[in-house]
Amino acid sequence: MEKNVLLATFAVVAAMGCTGDSNAQVYPSRPITLIVPNPAGGPMDTVARIIAERARGSLGQPIIIENVPGASGSIGTGRVARAAADGYLLSLGGWSQYVANSAVYALKYDLVQDFEPIVLITTQPLLLVANKSMPATDLKELIAWLKANPGKALQGTGGHLDHVAGVFFQKETGTRFGFVPYRGISPSMQDLVGGQINLMIATAPTSLPAIRAGSIKAYAVMAKSRLATASDIPTMDQAGLPNFHFSSWQALWGPRGTPKDVIAKLNAAVVEALADKAVRQRLADLGQEIFPREQQTPEALSAFQKAEIEKWWPIIKEAGIKPE
Repeated sequence: MEKNVLLATFAVVAAMGCTGDSNAQVYPSRPITLIVPNPAGGPMDTVARIIAERARGSLGQPIIIENVPGASGSIGTGRVARAAADGYLLSLGGWSQYVANSAVYALKYDLVQDFEPIVLITTQPLLLVANKSMPATDLKELIAWLKANPGKALQGTGGHLDHVAGVFFQKETGTRFGFVPYRGISPSMQDLVGGQINLMIATAPTSLPAIRAGSIKAYAVMAKSRLATASDIPTMDQAGLPNFHFSSWQALWGPRGTPKDVIAKLNAAVVEALADKAVRQRLADLGQEIFPREQQTPEALSAFQKAEIEKWWPIIKEAGIKPE
C-alpha cells in the first residue's frame, strides 16, 4: 500500500513537471517588442504597424512597436543583436540597417552572424525624378544632358540609400553630378520642387504626390516592372538602362540563436498577414509591393541579404559615404 502511494506521488510530481515544461515552451506567452530603427510615421514604421496589427490575431499576443532611430538605424538594430534569443525582441530593418551600415559604421555586431532571418516583407522600388525645369524629356535625353554638362546637376540625398543609388547611376551611365545631403527626404523633396537641386532618387510614396501635382517629372522606376499605382512611368529597362534595379525593402529578424520553432511561428504569422486582402490593399496604397510567397521564408531572406551585401558593399565603399 505504502509502495503504491509512493509511486502515485511520483507520477503526480512527474506530470506536474511535464506540464510546467510544456507551459514554459509556449510561445508567445507575453507581448513581443518590435524595434523599428526609424522615426514614427515613416514608411518602415507604417509597414511595421500594419503587420503587427494583423499578426496579433495569429500569435495571440500584441506586438509593441518601439521606434529607435539614430545612426541610420544601427542603434536600434544593435539592441536586437544583444537581446536574449527568445523571440520577444525583434527587428524590422531594410537596406540601410542590414546591408549598408557595415560598410559605413564600425559596428559592434555582425549583420549576418548575429541575427536570425525570419521573413522578407515588402519592397519599394525607387524612382529617378527631376525638377520640372530640367530640359530632358526622357531618360536617354537626361543621360545625354548629364554627359554634356558634367558636374552641373545636383542630386539631393536624404540618406545612404539614395546616395548610393546616385553613385551607381553615375557608374552605369558614365555621368557626373554633385550630391547635396539633407537631414531626411522631405526637405530634399521641397528643394527639388523649388529648383534648388535638379535630381532625386526617391520612393513612390515620397515622389508620387509631387509627380501627380506636376511639380516634378519622373524618368523611370528602378524595378523590373512598372508600379501598379503609377503605370505610366516606365521601368529603367524600358527607358533605356537595362538591369538597373534598386529598391528600399523591409524584413524581419531576431537575435542569433532564436529557436527554430519560434522563427517558424513568427514567419507563419507574417506570411498569413501578407496574404490578407485588407493588408495587401493597405500596403499597395502606400506604394509597397509584397515579396512573392516563395521568397517569404527565412532561407530566402538569408540569401537575399547576402546577395545585396555582395552587390552593394563595393559601391558603398567607392562612394566614400561617411557616418552621419
